[in-house]
Amino acid sequence: MNKAFILASALSVSASAAFAGGPVIIHDDAPVVVVEEKPRSGSFLPLLLGVVIIGAVVAGNGS
Repeated sequence: MNKAFILASALSVSASAAFAGGPVIIHDDAPVVVVEEKPRSGSFLPLLLGVVIIGAVVAGNGS
């Protein structure tokens, strides 16, 4: 009788500890989006090339 009481007590203690705290909910983080920035020289080079061409046309028309 005493062994059965000890066994029942041990099972009840271990069972209550196993179910304590409820379910574990894991939240996934939002996916990381990497945005590549355009190089600043991308818009500067065509502008500079246009100025050089216009300058060459203006300088060449002087004859």
